[in-house]
Amino acid sequence: MSSEERLAERRERLIRSAYILYADLGFPDTTIEKLCAAARISNRAFYECFTGRDELMWVVYNRCVRDNLAAVSAAVEQAPNTLLGRIEAGVAAYIEFVTEDPRRARILHLEVRRAGDCLTSSRQEAVAGFTQIIETNLLQVPEETGVDLHLLVLGMIGAIQELLIEWVLAEDPPPVESVVKTAVYIFNRSLAI
Repeated sequence: MSSEERLAERRERLIRSAYILYADLGFPDTTIEKLCAAARISNRAFYECFTGRDELMWVVYNRCVRDNLAAVSAAVEQAPNTLLGRIEAGVAAYIEFVTEDPRRARILHLEVRRAGDCLTSSRQEAVAGFTQIIETNLLQVPEETGVDLHLLVLGMIGAIQELLIEWVLAEDPPPVESVVKTAVYIFNRSLAI
C-alpha cells in the first residue's frame, strides 16, 4: 500500500471505531486513547488522520447525515405524488434509516448535542438540508393562515428529533412503527391534512 492508502485505511478504521465508541460510551467518555486502541493505531497515527476527537465526530456525524439525506430524498422521489404519500415516505425513510442501527440514532440525536460547539454548524446544516426537502416536497400551507412556513418546518423537525431522543433513551423504546405513525400524524396535523 502507498502511504496515502495507509492513511486512508487508518482514517476509515478510526471512523468505524468512533462510530461504535461515540454511540456506546458517549462522546464525552470516548478518549483518543480508546479510539486508538479500538482502531489498532498509535496516538501519533491518530493525529496524522485527525486534529482531535471533535474533527472525528464531525466526520462521523456528517457521514450519517449525508446518508440519511440521500435515503429521504430517494424515498420522497419514489413516493406517490400526493402530499400524504410524500409525507409518509419521507418521514418513514428518515426514522427507519436512523433506527436501523441504534448507534446511528444515538449519534444523530444525542451525541451531537453532547459534542457541543464542534457540531453546531454541522447540525444547523443538517437541519437546513432536511428543511429544504420538506419545503420543496411537502408544504402546502394556505397563505391566509399567517404561519411562517420555515418556522413550521423547524417545529416538525424538532418534534421528530424529540421522538427519536425518547426512542434512544427509553428503557423500553416504543416500536419504530409507532414512532413513524406519531411523526406522520404530527406532520399531517401541522399541515392540517
